[in-house]
Amino acid sequence: MSPNQRLILAVVLSFIFFVAYTTIFPPEVQETLENNNTQQVTQPLGESQTQTPTASQSVGHTISSDESMLSSNSSDLVTITTKDFILKVDTLGRIASKVMLADKFNDKEDNHAELVPSNGAKPLFIRFADNKVNESAMATTYKTNKKEITLKAGESQEVTLIQTLPDVTVEKKLTFYSDGHYDIAVNLSNTKRYYIYLGKRPDINKKMMTVVGSMIYAGDDLTTIFADGDVEGRTTFNDVHLASAFDQYYATIFYDFAPDVNVIVERDRDDNPIVYLDGTQAMSLHGYIGPKDHKVLHAINPVLTNAIEYGWFTFASRPLFSLLSWLHGFFGNWGWAIIALTLIIRLFLYPLTYRGMMSMQKIKDLAPRIKEIREKHKSDPQRMNAATMEMYKKHGANPLGGCLPLLLQIPVFFAIYRVLLNAVELQGAPWLLWVNDLSRMDPYYVLPVLMGISMFYQQKMTPTNFTDPMQEKIFKYLPVVFTFFFVTFPSGLVLYWFVNNLFSIAQQFVVNRNYAAQKAALHEAHLAEKHHDKN
Repeated sequence: MSPNQRLILAVVLSFIFFVAYTTIFPPEVQETLENNNTQQVTQPLGESQTQTPTASQSVGHTISSDESMLSSNSSDLVTITTKDFILKVDTLGRIASKVMLADKFNDKEDNHAELVPSNGAKPLFIRFADNKVNESAMATTYKTNKKEITLKAGESQEVTLIQTLPDVTVEKKLTFYSDGHYDIAVNLSNTKRYYIYLGKRPDINKKMMTVVGSMIYAGDDLTTIFADGDVEGRTTFNDVHLASAFDQYYATIFYDFAPDVNVIVERDRDDNPIVYLDGTQAMSLHGYIGPKDHKVLHAINPVLTNAIEYGWFTFASRPLFSLLSWLHGFFGNWGWAIIALTLIIRLFLYPLTYRGMMSMQKIKDLAPRIKEIREKHKSDPQRMNAATMEMYKKHGANPLGGCLPLLLQIPVFFAIYRVLLNAVELQGAPWLLWVNDLSRMDPYYVLPVLMGISMFYQQKMTPTNFTDPMQEKIFKYLPVVFTFFFVTFPSGLVLYWFVNNLFSIAQQFVVNRNYAAQKAALHEAHLAEKHHDKN
């Protein structure tokens, strides 16, 4: 296989793998990220156990019907208002609604983002194991000491909810904070087995190649992901640091509960995860509903930043995001921070990419001589290959050198793709006049078109030695294919790829000039040597 065949194969296969594999075959249900190393596992922590529930145990399947009935029987009980959101607790003691007021969080219909879906389990829903007690609980409303709460920045207020049942009295003390987190204290008048639910994940905007579902962060930095549509049986965890139900930008989180609390993940009718805790007579924990904003989560509790995950490339994406955040603090604009990050990445890879580009130049010059070798030894493939490699070695050309720059960029691209796709900080972040939101597609297709043009121009500058016309046509159409795929990608990601192409063009210009200078110098030295020999 020729170097150009390898190059085409690397580009096409890597992009097909990136788009098709992640879309059609998302990561398995359980994905482990320990420290900065990523590995696939089939079993969570030793403390957890997976089993298929029996009909009597299938809490996950019954929750859907319970919630459907409860939704029509409940009404708003407490309303908490801040400048950023409006949160409502209903008469059954559940967080029934949280609306984000900032326009940058609006959904695709440009409505304010509602983080608590209307159907499915809601945060703080309590379900009793005893069916008789549970039926009574679903028919009995809570009483409260406060109906309306208004919080200014940095403020918090406590509200008490009481539900009086024939066999037990339930007390929930909830303290709400202006940054979106809340404290939970549940007390029962006597011991009854019950479960308290994390709630269904937010469902705002889902973009291609994003994983949504639930996540358990437990033990020694162990993250287990349960993707929607891919959950089997029931899994129980201990020593859990946080449990999250998440979509691309938002999450519903429980955290900071006792290590011996059982956290259970079970499937619903659609094979989506349902997360709930095994309650105790008196228990306390903390919760959060809101955007996965790194600064906000870190300010509340650093453990919450683990709710921001980037799939297989978390080990590379997290440091890239930290660098991007630092650059944003320096430039004050996410667009310029992305450009600066691209420059830093290019400088880091420059020595290797430079050598690869120089190798491609040499291979281009050797193409006619390689063709002669192939014609001469076409009946003896082994001798032909040996002669070809000897020619490359003699002239210092690496046949894999042309692929090396691309192969190095692929994992970096994957990692930064995850960063730019999952960074809620890019929502509503402008760059230039026509780019008002780096988390959304370019409304005028300027960046995708510029990206395609830059890729086409880069091809023109890059040395090639195609022997097959079909290969050449495929290679020429790659900018069109990439432009088509990038049209719907977030502007921030397209900006990265466009600027990366510009830096590649600049580097190719330097390589072409330096190589031409080297050839001229060698030619002059050769002429001088011949002149010396004649004399």
